[in-house]
Amino acid sequence: MAGHSKWATTKHKKAALDAKRGKLFAKLVKNIEVAARMGGPDPAGNPTLFDAIQKAKRTSVPNDNIDRAVKRGGGLDGGGVDYETLMYEGYAPGGVAVLVECLTDNKNRAVSEVRLAFNRNGGNMADSGSVSYLFERKGVVSVPTEGSTEDSLLEVVLEAGAEEINDEGEVFEILSEATDVVEVRTALQEAGIEYDSAEVQFVPTMRTPVDLDGAQKALRLIDALEDSDDVQNVYSNLDIPEDVAAQLQEQE
Repeated sequence: MAGHSKWATTKHKKAALDAKRGKLFAKLVKNIEVAARMGGPDPAGNPTLFDAIQKAKRTSVPNDNIDRAVKRGGGLDGGGVDYETLMYEGYAPGGVAVLVECLTDNKNRAVSEVRLAFNRNGGNMADSGSVSYLFERKGVVSVPTEGSTEDSLLEVVLEAGAEEINDEGEVFEILSEATDVVEVRTALQEAGIEYDSAEVQFVPTMRTPVDLDGAQKALRLIDALEDSDDVQNVYSNLDIPEDVAAQLQEQE
């Protein structure tokens, strides 16, 4: 989930370790396959593929799975599936805006699973354009907070096009224009700074704060959406205040 901060990062770490691991692997592998199909199977000349591979490796996806995905996507083994990207929009309970990015080989299945997740979890789907205006496409590079400070990172990435750095608890998120994400990532590499991921995401321009009940309901919907094999990413403008995040963690 790309949504709020400290809660999202802890949640993401848990997701990588629990039963969702297989689903997460499948989504990362699908990303690699599509990147290889769009820009060719050579990561050196295809930055999107390079970043998709790095993200998969950092999430411990086995190298065999990565290699097979590159070959399938690059047409090197004659296999591969033709995926299309679809965007759906809607609201979680409490008026939280949700963007759902699907990568699927079956449009009808994708939309019915997304609609079912919204309906079962108190949300509602919205017309195209009614939610997306609340988000901007941005380059997002995540760097572990350990061993770095905002100031030291800013010195490295400012000239590469970084616009702002947000402290999200365990990671710093460096935001840039979508077109500058590779330059920002390259500046970090050249400075010898480890990063977790570099990708283009939909970032909310304004957030919707929620109380404990609203947070639980919104997170339940986001979890249900992420559970679909066709859903690649879920973006929201969910804002979980510190005190509500603390209550959520107490309940775990």
